[in-house]
Amino acid sequence: MITSTLRRVLLVAKHASFQSRCCVASSRVQYSTVYDSNEKTFDKILIANRGEIACRVMKTCKKMGIKTVAVHSDVDASAVHVKMADEAVCVGPAPTNKSYLNMDAIMDAIRKTGSQAVHPGYGFLSENKEFAKRLAAEDVVFIGPDTHAIHAMGDKIESKLLAKAANVNVIPGFDGVVEVSYTVNMVVLATTFCKEGFRLSSQEAASSFGDDRLLIEKFHGNALWLNERECSIQRRNQKVVEEAPSTFLDPETRRAMGEQAVQLAKAVQYSSAGTVEFLVDSNKNFYFLEMNTRLQVEHPITECITGLDLVQQMIRVAKGFPLLHKQEDIPINGWAIESRVYAEDPYKSFGLPSIGRLSQYQEPINLPKVRVDSGIQEGSDISIYYDPMISKLVTYGATRAEALQRMEAALDNYVIRGVTHNIPLLREIITHPRFISGDITTNFLPEEYPEGFKGHQLTSEGRRELVATAAALYVSAQLRSQRFLGNLRVSTTPQEQRQWELCVELEKGSHTVAVSRSGSTFTVEVDGVKVEVSGEWNLASALLPVTINRTPRVLQCLSRDAGGDITLQYLGTQFKVRVLSQLVSTLSAHMPEKVPEDTSSILRSPMPGSVVAVSVKPGDVVAEGQEICVIEAMKMQNSLIAAKAAKVSQTASFYDNRPLCSSLPGEECPL
Repeated sequence: MITSTLRRVLLVAKHASFQSRCCVASSRVQYSTVYDSNEKTFDKILIANRGEIACRVMKTCKKMGIKTVAVHSDVDASAVHVKMADEAVCVGPAPTNKSYLNMDAIMDAIRKTGSQAVHPGYGFLSENKEFAKRLAAEDVVFIGPDTHAIHAMGDKIESKLLAKAANVNVIPGFDGVVEVSYTVNMVVLATTFCKEGFRLSSQEAASSFGDDRLLIEKFHGNALWLNERECSIQRRNQKVVEEAPSTFLDPETRRAMGEQAVQLAKAVQYSSAGTVEFLVDSNKNFYFLEMNTRLQVEHPITECITGLDLVQQMIRVAKGFPLLHKQEDIPINGWAIESRVYAEDPYKSFGLPSIGRLSQYQEPINLPKVRVDSGIQEGSDISIYYDPMISKLVTYGATRAEALQRMEAALDNYVIRGVTHNIPLLREIITHPRFISGDITTNFLPEEYPEGFKGHQLTSEGRRELVATAAALYVSAQLRSQRFLGNLRVSTTPQEQRQWELCVELEKGSHTVAVSRSGSTFTVEVDGVKVEVSGEWNLASALLPVTINRTPRVLQCLSRDAGGDITLQYLGTQFKVRVLSQLVSTLSAHMPEKVPEDTSSILRSPMPGSVVAVSVKPGDVVAEGQEICVIEAMKMQNSLIAAKAAKVSQTASFYDNRPLCSSLPGEECPL
């Protein structure tokens, strides 16, 4: 059995850097990203992508003095990447095969705008050999590797044969089970004079291998490895949290892995950015899995620890400029961590997509050493048509502990309203003792949450903190409602109240609390323990910075009403709290209890999407657990199953809004 880690080595070839505020640059770094205004590359580049990666490429282009062209579908007409570009061209309707994958429409946009080069970002056409050929035929530069490298590395069998011939470690034949524990990607920069495009690498055939990749970027006649990225925290073989460097690799293993990645890049005459994936076992033996010939989603963490702008390097290499750095120039300067912030419900399979409009959105970029790569803004829609990523949240520092501390603060200060998001899961991961110790594998989530993610589990101390804060917030709101223009509304009131007795309901428990106030500080007695809560109590702010027993916290008040119901985001997780006066609490005991609706006969999709298949027909008798239909949304297909035995009474057309219905024997009801 091989207990393994997938690690990535990043190879960079003719590749560009990102915005300088995201790099970890200090006096100890021997070089930094330089945008030479006298170095002419391209006048105009079309970005054949959307969202955050399109915005990311545009930021570097602007720093290099290059005009940009955005392509967009009709539903993306008001998207951030469209507003950021110098020009924009609509390439079709919302479905990706009719817009962002529509090569004819994109080629027309290139001709119409006179674009000299195309940056494909990642996904879509980024590793499409046919697209690269069509660009070459019209003398348009594809900012990526040539078709030879794309073809060679895209074929699993051929790539392993080439790797073996290049003296790169490949997995030996064996009988038994391979259990993947870690994902590590090595980043490589390599340059050649190839100018044809690259194709998106296939997912590793064995899903148990996880999602490890090595990024290779091109270097004119040279290749560099830019250290590794640790990508073991995954769900459904998709990465959730990444970091650079890896806690698992030592300098000797890192060097050996990087050198083999460079050997492979040179063997296929690789030019541009790419990722070589390695499987690493518990004894730090590593084996080549595949090479992805594109810029990686998590490239910002490599940029942070090296000070290089990878997008800039890609553009320079595509134009024919040599790399300016040698291997000894590539540092590991500090530590960087990336959390992928998604519009998804983390309580369903660790994250099923969600849709909605961002009614309020505030990135924590005011905090030091925080980088946010996003392509959305307040008012943006997260639709069923595209990936639900909101942003890539990156923090960095001199040490891993510092980077983690900043990530915790950044997640607490990230305001996202209007869509369900995965910040509760991200915060639990980065504060988990096992993650902090570096004991992480690709099985981290199912091992730590075998019954599924349930959010932050309150300790007795945490419960007291939350109850006390809710009580203080309630009293603060009551006091504010008594004032108008700074004065008491009722002038005959002798003096402001300074003590309160309240009942706070949390997680089916009820707490009688006593509250006293002195200035902006509240002392709340909860279960016989006094908790001191102080803060500015700006009830109009999205963030609620408070100090609880001398410990700074940032909570978010998501909602509150006149009935005392308050929803607070505390340590990343949303908690519903009810605060009542003693009188109201006593009277509420006499209120009739609302009986919840019986939904056992209703089949509800776990996410919004399109019905792509119905597996039953009227008259069928279905068993519990039998597939009823398949819903597709955001590149995912989900099989919906019957919760109990039933008989189908009717099915609705795919093209109308009628529900899919069924019935129990002798009883009509929706399923």
